[in-house]
Amino acid sequence: MESYTLIVTEKPDAAMRIASALDKKGKAKKLEDNGVPYYVAYRDKKIVVVPALGHLYTVTEESKGRNYYPVFNYRWVPRYVAERGAKHIQTWLKTISKLAENADTFISACDYDIEGSLIGYCILKYTCGEKENVSKRMKYSTLTKKELENSYEKMLPHLNFSLIEAGRTRHEVDWLYGVNLSRALTIAARNWSGKYATLSTGRVQGPTLKFLVAREKEIRSFVPTPYWEIKAEVEINGTTFEVEYEKGIIETKHEAKSIIEACKGKEGLIEKINVRQFKQMPPTPFDLGTLQSEAYGLFGYTPRRTLNIAQRLYLDALISYPRTSSQKLPPAINYEAILKNLSKAAQYRKLAEELLAKPELKPKEGKKEDPAHPAIYPTGNLPERVLSEPERRIWDLVVRRFMAVFEEPAIRQSMKAVILVNGHRFYLRGRRTLKEGWLHFYEPYVRSEEVILPDIKEGEKINVKRVILEDKFTKPPPRYNPGSLLKKMEEMGIGTKATRADIIQTLYDRKYVRDERIVVTDLGFEVLEVLEKYCPKVVSIKLTRELEERMDKIQMNSERRENVLIDAIDILKPTLEELKEKEEEIGEQLSKAIKRARLEDRIVGTCPICGTGKLMILYSRKTGKRFIGCTNYFKGVCNASFPLPQKGTVTPLRRNCRECGWPLVQVRIKGKRPWTLCFNPNCPSKERRKT
Repeated sequence: MESYTLIVTEKPDAAMRIASALDKKGKAKKLEDNGVPYYVAYRDKKIVVVPALGHLYTVTEESKGRNYYPVFNYRWVPRYVAERGAKHIQTWLKTISKLAENADTFISACDYDIEGSLIGYCILKYTCGEKENVSKRMKYSTLTKKELENSYEKMLPHLNFSLIEAGRTRHEVDWLYGVNLSRALTIAARNWSGKYATLSTGRVQGPTLKFLVAREKEIRSFVPTPYWEIKAEVEINGTTFEVEYEKGIIETKHEAKSIIEACKGKEGLIEKINVRQFKQMPPTPFDLGTLQSEAYGLFGYTPRRTLNIAQRLYLDALISYPRTSSQKLPPAINYEAILKNLSKAAQYRKLAEELLAKPELKPKEGKKEDPAHPAIYPTGNLPERVLSEPERRIWDLVVRRFMAVFEEPAIRQSMKAVILVNGHRFYLRGRRTLKEGWLHFYEPYVRSEEVILPDIKEGEKINVKRVILEDKFTKPPPRYNPGSLLKKMEEMGIGTKATRADIIQTLYDRKYVRDERIVVTDLGFEVLEVLEKYCPKVVSIKLTRELEERMDKIQMNSERRENVLIDAIDILKPTLEELKEKEEEIGEQLSKAIKRARLEDRIVGTCPICGTGKLMILYSRKTGKRFIGCTNYFKGVCNASFPLPQKGTVTPLRRNCRECGWPLVQVRIKGKRPWTLCFNPNCPSKERRKT
């Protein structure tokens, strides 16, 4: 049988693009084996390209059973051995194994990062019969035809084993922490209550929860302090402007009132005008973290959602590889060619032509580098399909950011006029753009306010229309949101660019936190309290960061995997002994917290009928049907009750209907889009629908 080159990729879309790019005619043939797709291309010889489905192998314990800990003996196995619902992986591995039999050359073309390197390594080692040491490596940052051809022609002679070692270590350390600590918590709660509930923590999850609990405690213990602010309205050339008093915060009401009395009815005099010009530098290119933060701030997309969208755009060859921490754009990507291709799209034509007219294209770069990939940039390819609204937004954001980094700084002017009113100073501030520079390219996403002031001169008298006293209270620190929490994790050096979004999602899934402005639940508090009391080391930010740094050193060949694993186990052993010793009291504390959490999950809001009870999702003893009822029913005070749909899940939304002010719930039925339900039978919105 004819021998061929076998190329392993990470995802089916990538396999299709690689095969099409490498085929001489650009038309690779798609085949299937037991539902597993693969592609046949012809170049210098026959090439078979077969995809994985992300990780096909995982870490699991040597012996079976979930009801014990500590567990320190583990092995790498196919995912279907360790995970329920992964049976399809067995078929996938059989197909790859069959295709490997007649191959004489092996290439890993998985994403060039820790995860991709590990995925390719496991397939070549376990599925292809120990081919990891003879395999070659394709390295690319985009799925464009030109780059894929170049990657094939200039293949690396072997796999990057330091990246693979770093990947193995990270998975093994995270598994050791996750399985042992999560089992310790889950078993303690189950043994005490007799009921099962999944509890988890891990090497990064614990410290992340610690940030959130610390902020929640600050907010809950915060005592507002009264203060006063003074503003005034002045009239200049027939236009009214608001001016601020020189002291931003006035601590006593007596002082505030005396200032108001002194200024009331008095004329203003422009004492001084300060004008300053400053440069607003272009932004740096996107790394994954800044893209996720920007997308959250602009569109409200969670970090995980942004990564998923960016991954789809990458697989469509519209942007470069998104899991990067680089803020560098090397000339090798060919800035000019990208801009020329983008100019074919009507919305970018003028902007691209402006940049192409420059004598030199030099990007403003950030400090961060990633040895595997450059910053995120558009490939220049235009969409081959209609993009969804979120995809279009993220693509547009990446395109405009890319163009903005080549432009000049914006020149802006700030102006501050000092207005004297009976010996008291007020400030009138203005700000305007003199030269747009990069703002012109990034325009839809720029948050800069223009306040144009009229022509005024020092010594000019102006009319003070009124002086305003505002009662204020100091505010607690703001809650984290998914975007700001991801930024905090990045700053503290915990987690990786690829895992941070998933860690945040896990905290929501475990019901340790809720809401977009993140609120820590009672269960989240109790879990962290247990961890801090009995195993403080596992929630130590310092320890977690040190482990991250050591795993980075493995990548640089300056640390050994074995040493990191031994030290991780040395930390875990005494910790798990302590947890086992205190299992009963931990179980009681967590069980009570789980019970409260389940109760909290069913609370819909304040009862609008009696105003004192809580509306809850309840179940009828007679029929088993669910409905919403008031807790005051049990006290004989209120008998409010409302029907609910019996199919799907019902989740309180913790916000009220705009029409009637009643609490809202979300109904989610499998296979259908979730919908918001106002259960008020007399809601005006329902009346409108009838008519």
